[in-house]
Amino acid sequence: MSTTWTAVIEGLAFAEAPRFRDGALFVSDIFGGAVWRAGPTTEVVAEVPGRPSGTGWLPDGRLVVVSMRDRLVLVEGHGGLEVLADLSSLAAGDCNDMVVDGQGRAYVGNFGYDYAAGAPRQPADLIMVSPDGSACVVAEELWFPNGMAITPDGATLLVAESSANRVSAFSVAGDGSLSGRAVFATFGEGRPDGICLDAEGALWVASPATGELMRVLPGGEVTDRLDPPQGQAQACMLGGTDGRSLYVCSTPTHDFEEALRLRAGRVDVTRVEVAGAGWP
Repeated sequence: MSTTWTAVIEGLAFAEAPRFRDGALFVSDIFGGAVWRAGPTTEVVAEVPGRPSGTGWLPDGRLVVVSMRDRLVLVEGHGGLEVLADLSSLAAGDCNDMVVDGQGRAYVGNFGYDYAAGAPRQPADLIMVSPDGSACVVAEELWFPNGMAITPDGATLLVAESSANRVSAFSVAGDGSLSGRAVFATFGEGRPDGICLDAEGALWVASPATGELMRVLPGGEVTDRLDPPQGQAQACMLGGTDGRSLYVCSTPTHDFEEALRLRAGRVDVTRVEVAGAGWP
């Protein structure tokens, strides 16, 4: 489906983990080491030399962000970002995307192996970080856990397993623990990266390996396919005043040096029919 995209942020090294909050778009520039906010003005809201990925907010409104290379979850403090949790003893590879629930519990993925060194692929554990900074493993044997989403009732966590070409679903207990693992959808050659949930229970899924951006129902039926910006998309998020603005991150290269040189990472937006989950 041919789609018209409008640029929101340009000139990033590697755009990832878009979020929408309080009328503004937030996005992590992984290779650029910064979290950006685009609202009335566009500005850097956090510097993360260890490479930022997933972001979220605690119930008191403080920003939390994953620092990938040093395997930390950082939280906004009085003098800037502070360490909320050190996951180096729990994460077998660089930390990755994250989703934060309404109680401030952060679910954090990691690569599971030394991706940059080309080590053999290994499964990873999913880690839960509580608002007090305590952390524990809540799921095992996930293949490159990546983008995540939580249903509005807080009862289900969806996790994109990029290396397994699927999205898995977990039941969330009152204490945040996970059980009842099931397959939400499989994707053949597609490798789901960033995902977001809409009000009808469908997922928008970015698959950079196959250049796809698709809307998928539970079970795997694809209802919509959009031509992504730059022919590629690595993450997506629904937002805007009515939840029907689909923001998409694209970057034409995964090479660190080339990405810094080109600065071609960007976030674009288009309109879709169904609002994001949680919109009235």
